[in-house]
Amino acid sequence: MTVAALSGCAAIPGQHMSMSGAEKGHIQMVQITPEWLSSQPAISPQTIPQELLNYQPEAYRIGPGDMLYITVWDHPELTAPAGSQQQTSANSRLVRSDGTLFYPYVGTIKASGMTIDELRQALTSKLTKYVPNPQVDVAVTSYGSQLITLGGAFIKNDPQQATTVPLTLAQAIGTAGIDLTHADMSDLVLTRDGHDYHFDLNTLNKAVEQRMYLKPGDRLYLAYNDNKEIYVMGEVLRPQALSFRTDDLTLTQAIGRAGGLDPVTSSSKSVYVIRGVKDIAHTPATVYHLNARSPAAFALADNFHVQAGDVVWVGASAITQWGRFLSQLVPLGSLVSSAALAHGNTSGGL
Repeated sequence: MTVAALSGCAAIPGQHMSMSGAEKGHIQMVQITPEWLSSQPAISPQTIPQELLNYQPEAYRIGPGDMLYITVWDHPELTAPAGSQQQTSANSRLVRSDGTLFYPYVGTIKASGMTIDELRQALTSKLTKYVPNPQVDVAVTSYGSQLITLGGAFIKNDPQQATTVPLTLAQAIGTAGIDLTHADMSDLVLTRDGHDYHFDLNTLNKAVEQRMYLKPGDRLYLAYNDNKEIYVMGEVLRPQALSFRTDDLTLTQAIGRAGGLDPVTSSSKSVYVIRGVKDIAHTPATVYHLNARSPAAFALADNFHVQAGDVVWVGASAITQWGRFLSQLVPLGSLVSSAALAHGNTSGGL
């Protein structure tokens, strides 16, 4: 969408605006009223693919890079060959890159791919030849084989280890922390087995986060909001572009972050939200209008949710001609065009 595409006129109750034949249908004007707001569908929690909810972690399988502490009861020479006074790590055994480890009397054994119980049984079976009725225990002292990788707008992007205790999505996010200043909360991507799942953290049910288990090899990426903004201009104290990190931002909050309405002309203001579309030739752009003369209008604005790419324009009074209105946007036409790009995959409505 460009300024030229919006250079026609639209009708507002109580006003008359003509529109040329070439531009007719390119714009639809919507009044923000209690009736219109009540007709809009409520934001519902996001639906999670059933295959993600159905996944249940399997028993932990040992892999290369893991450190194992193997106890043979009543045989300290096997359990702690470096000496019982040494730290546990000094007596732990590394699963080598080929998946094997060495243990006295057992020799080299392929540990990778085994569960802890399977390795314990294998060691017990082999030690029986040398140790009468061996009592063997195996514990993982350091995890290095099965990782959950993270990227994007997390505070800590260090890989998280898949351990014997299953890791949930909520736990992984909580450990990593979210950079709220730069994160796009509406686009968390979980990559599993070559498939990308997109989540909106604003609407994702917290109970679902706590029972959705992550799988070794999963990757979490939280998008940045550096290319998602809304633009607040006109009769506000601090006209500016605002980073858009959440789909739960209301029109009241957007104007508030821009310093609020200019008090000099506050009694006669109108607020417009220009929402672009990708294909202006086939889908009309939408301009939402709020009469802000009364303080009660902000009760409506508090229930109107802006979207990334929206242009919020506060005028000194209600507009009577689109040409005059849009001439005030020049040379800000590129901002209006950005609305179309930001809404390339969304509809023109709220």
